[in-house]
Amino acid sequence: MRRRFAGDTAGRTGIPNEKEKKMAVGEVECCDLTEVHEDKVRMVSSSMPKEDLLYDLAELFKVFGDSTRIRILFALFEAEICVCDLAETLNMTQSAVSHQLRILKQARLVKSRRDGKSVYYSLDDDHVATIINMGLEHIEE
Repeated sequence: MRRRFAGDTAGRTGIPNEKEKKMAVGEVECCDLTEVHEDKVRMVSSSMPKEDLLYDLAELFKVFGDSTRIRILFALFEAEICVCDLAETLNMTQSAVSHQLRILKQARLVKSRRDGKSVYYSLDDDHVATIINMGLEHIEE
């Protein structure tokens, strides 16, 4: 285990210096003493997914970062619905809805099927509803 002390005396005297006062406002709390727990670093590092997988996960969550797309997903929780009905429900143009549906489809969150001249959209699988419901539960706590 390696130990390093901060270069200032505040950690040892208990009196914060000006730098520490500034960092305390709006900053994340940090340890007063840098102590690397190498066993935990190894454990976490060995279970960390590969960088390309983390990138793909971040891209997926970016898709959830738009309230219009969230509204579309909520509408699709209720029923498979065609683009015109979805546009009417959300008080949007079909073009705007189609643009958002294309993004959701590329992220494999929704799927479509054609029935004659209509195209119907639905959630791609149950995972989509689970992700949204878990997020909603988290913010309602």
